[in-house]
Amino acid sequence: MVELKTDTSIDAMYEAGQVVASALTAVREAADVGVSLLELDEVARGVLRAAGATSPFLGYRPSFAPTPFPAVICTSVNDAIVHGIPTGYRLRDGDLVSVDCGAELDGWVGDSALSFTVGTPRPADVRLIETAERALAAGIEAAVVGNRIGDIAHAIGTVCRAAGYGVPDGFGGHGIGRRMHEDPSVPNEGRPGRGMRLRHGMALAIEPMLIAGGTDGFHAAGDGWTLRTDDGTRAAHAEHTIAVTETGPRILTAR
Repeated sequence: MVELKTDTSIDAMYEAGQVVASALTAVREAADVGVSLLELDEVARGVLRAAGATSPFLGYRPSFAPTPFPAVICTSVNDAIVHGIPTGYRLRDGDLVSVDCGAELDGWVGDSALSFTVGTPRPADVRLIETAERALAAGIEAAVVGNRIGDIAHAIGTVCRAAGYGVPDGFGGHGIGRRMHEDPSVPNEGRPGRGMRLRHGMALAIEPMLIAGGTDGFHAAGDGWTLRTDDGTRAAHAEHTIAVTETGPRILTAR
């Protein structure tokens, strides 16, 4: 069941989204060669704590997970696509890092992700990240009243495939609001004109995931959380929480 948010609720979600935006900005600024992933998690915890927000990630345990998630951010490095657990791993020159973060404030949730390189960037990584951001922008542009979920999925998938990248099957965005994951599912590939019609008040987390090698295969790492590319190539992830409104999509986690 899809809950349509009131304009007041959307404003409240924007406040939660801005906590997420601040946390991601702080994490990106702190990320440098030699900094550990656990240290980045502490940076995000500090931002959430200062804002009076809590983490919908911390302690989250979906059906596939062997253990509750132990952190407030996901840190996915190089061939990790999503759901990476922060560890003592220290960032190295040239690493590609994807960071996903959520915040709950006054009963409303925001969720966003970005990818970036540490130290000297590889041109191939820059192109991969830029394409993820373009795919996200295309998906958001399609999130208008009267369109359908398939229009968002088609817009994302078209950008990814045209650039020669893989798209992990079965993973994509989702509805969001009082809970981090709500209906509807928002695939990263699909047929235009299909699926649920978009209405004013729908809140969605749109999140393309790209695999550099062009294949779609992935597998779960030994921790049961981290998803890695089967071909060993690098991955990028971009995400925003948005609201569908009569005046166009409103990005609630804009940085």
